[in-house]
Amino acid sequence: MGRTNDRRPRRIGAASAADAIQDRAERVSQDQAPDRSQLEQIIAGLTEGVILVEPDQTITYANEAALAMHGVTTLDELGRTVDEYRNNFVLRHQSSDLLEHGRYPIDRVVAGEAFDDVVVVVAHKTNQDWDRTHRIRSLVITDHAGNPDCLVLIVHDVSEQIEAEQRFERAFAANPAPAAICRLTDLRLIKVNEGFLELTGYKREDVLGRTVYEIDVLERADRRDLALERLRAGEAIPQMEACLTVPSDPGGRQVVVAGQPIEVGDVRCMLFTFADLEPRRKAETALRHSEERFAKAFRLAPVPTTISTADDHRLVEVNEAFTRVLGYQAQDAVGYPADDIGFWVEDEERRRFETELTKAGTVRDFEACLRVKGGGYIDCLVSAEIITLSDRACILCSFQDITARRRSEEELVKAIEAVMADASWFSRGVVEKLAAMRHPARPAQAAASVADLTAREREVLTLICQGKSDPEIATELKLARNTVRNHIASLYQKLGVNRRSAVVVWARERGIGAEGVADKRPKVPKRGAGKPVRVVRNNH
Repeated sequence: MGRTNDRRPRRIGAASAADAIQDRAERVSQDQAPDRSQLEQIIAGLTEGVILVEPDQTITYANEAALAMHGVTTLDELGRTVDEYRNNFVLRHQSSDLLEHGRYPIDRVVAGEAFDDVVVVVAHKTNQDWDRTHRIRSLVITDHAGNPDCLVLIVHDVSEQIEAEQRFERAFAANPAPAAICRLTDLRLIKVNEGFLELTGYKREDVLGRTVYEIDVLERADRRDLALERLRAGEAIPQMEACLTVPSDPGGRQVVVAGQPIEVGDVRCMLFTFADLEPRRKAETALRHSEERFAKAFRLAPVPTTISTADDHRLVEVNEAFTRVLGYQAQDAVGYPADDIGFWVEDEERRRFETELTKAGTVRDFEACLRVKGGGYIDCLVSAEIITLSDRACILCSFQDITARRRSEEELVKAIEAVMADASWFSRGVVEKLAAMRHPARPAQAAASVADLTAREREVLTLICQGKSDPEIATELKLARNTVRNHIASLYQKLGVNRRSAVVVWARERGIGAEGVADKRPKVPKRGAGKPVRVVRNNH
């Protein structure tokens, strides 16, 4: 095969390769010319690999494409005979099973067998790690008497195509999103992945081979007519909601389905993908029920409650208790910022409350004075929390009316002060025991005494009794505000109270007035010393 030709070979498309070979061979046969140089020139220009084999099993020619597909550069490396070719190359099925001698495509064409699209994996024996996937067809050229004159193998290198198909197969099988593929020629399902089987509850054998009408992937689609029209035309199907009939659920399975035309091998198909709407539907139902419960609890809450926007504190909703206690109707408040409505008596107090809420995201038992519509004021404990409603940051705020309780506490403090004014000669220990008798401590908490307080806590208690605010205490004691809050929290815990007024009451019950608390415990008079105990008899 040392023939050369000075003329550049003519390039012929892959689709016409076999026809060109057959046409030229027939001309050579009719002319009865044994020289195949013209045929070889045609073959040299083909993008497909072509191998010519004589009936005596001699390989007479292979074009450059065929040599490159086998990883060689010369006919000697390919093999001058069928035996040499068989000894030089290892052929396998795509399943990796080795082909037996006699079943190689070159053996089959020599045996006179005609075949199309035989796919084999070819590797040279000296380098079996490098292999290529070939799709091979045979062609037998006969002479004028009809006898085989030349045997032809036409080879396509489909390695990249096969690798792409394998990658698609792996991705299709591993994709958690439900998917199914049907042929467009007969609309029968040829592939389904595990996601589709889990979604529908079908077994694979129950689905494959059935049409998309039997396993209706477009059942109850909201644009079914359009989907079927696009399916018949082999065009993309836009996303639409549908309800699949599944064995496990008589009510069907709500999904979003879409279709995309693809090719599997050389077969035109439609890839259907599905998104399960069941989790979203359950989440929406749960959210709706949660919102309904929240709305009912909000409306029926016995304490005044409001919802406002977090950015500008504009009221969004008020409940019935808010209207009943403060007198503001929904039309008077909803849509307006709190400072425009004016139910906060002190703007400075309102700004301090908003600042604390912005920093911490929550406020508990903030003492404030609110203005009632039509005149009058009430004392409240304000608690607030930043929440999210309809993807917007809002403030849920409740107001606990403590006006009556504060008045009772003030009256109680005055009464205790009146009693203590005439009993100052009692020892501090006796006073604390009397206070403990009035308010027995909880079983889980022992009654605290002044001696249990640290020096700093006594200083803080002194300033609280003098009516000082947290910032004023911090300034006077030269402490940070957070440190003052920590000392007050420690006082609350030790004294078993939860508000400032209760701390004052606790102090007054123990004979501690506005003058504060001494750093040391008061001295107890010696036995027999001091004023005699005066007993008041009740003649009634």
